[in-house]
Amino acid sequence: MLAIIAILTALTVGLFALTLIQLRPGSSGVTARLDEMDPSDRNEIQARRRRQVRSDRLMGVLQALGQQVGSGRKDTTAVRQFLIQAGYSDPNAVSVYWACRVIMPVAFAALAIFGLPLLGVSSTQSLLGVGWLGALGWIGPTFYVRRRLKARQKEVQLALADMLDMLVVCVEAGLGLNQALVRVADEIDHVSPVMSEQLAMVNLEMRAGTPRDEALKNLAERTGLADIRSLVNMMIQTDRFGTSVADALRVHSETMRTKRRQRAEEAAAKTTIKLVFPLVLFVFPAMFVVVIGPSALAIYRTFSKL
Repeated sequence: MLAIIAILTALTVGLFALTLIQLRPGSSGVTARLDEMDPSDRNEIQARRRRQVRSDRLMGVLQALGQQVGSGRKDTTAVRQFLIQAGYSDPNAVSVYWACRVIMPVAFAALAIFGLPLLGVSSTQSLLGVGWLGALGWIGPTFYVRRRLKARQKEVQLALADMLDMLVVCVEAGLGLNQALVRVADEIDHVSPVMSEQLAMVNLEMRAGTPRDEALKNLAERTGLADIRSLVNMMIQTDRFGTSVADALRVHSETMRTKRRQRAEEAAAKTTIKLVFPLVLFVFPAMFVVVIGPSALAIYRTFSKL
């Protein structure tokens, strides 16, 4: 017993000494790693920290300004939904959006006021330039966000049929709907990151305790697509009435394939009309010059001799 006590005491003293050595200033792993770093790496880290501090300050100013501008507006919910559909899900996105819509017209107008006179533009044209640039700064953020929204919706629209096919395969293989959504979100990431992100969000909401029908409705609201809304309604009704999910998804997948083929045929039919303007403006004048040019020169030379 005395030997065991002595051995345990010695081990305790040794471990305590090792702990003190590890906690000694300048001997930790992080400190040693920092000491081994090159001065250039340290400067880069410090530069990143300074950029992060400046970015945080700028975001704070934009948020404060946006809150002052958008505090009395009644369309805050619609603007938030608009930004979420465009991919800006940050809680402060609305404030930053309104701040950009206020700052950009002022900045463009100031640029026109001080820049156009230096270019020799008259006062009347400068006033017109100030008005045009101010209007451009006001509608610029909305135009950019709308283009981003349409690009995301187009990506989701193109990946919807493939997503449904994979979902049908997963459900028919024996997976539950939640596990099938997780699997499809992982597999479709290389095809459509936006679709994968939206499906992953549905899975996270269901894991957090949100009911499945509400999580699916949130998916339809985040995308803003009629096809996604019809898919969500079908899945909610299938879950409510207890019908076969695989059969319903297979029928809906065939419907989506048919719709995509019809949209492709419609786009191909519109191509003929869209080609009229390039033909009239660019191709026909060149053909007229090539075909009629030599004859016109010959006629001119003949009449010039007379």
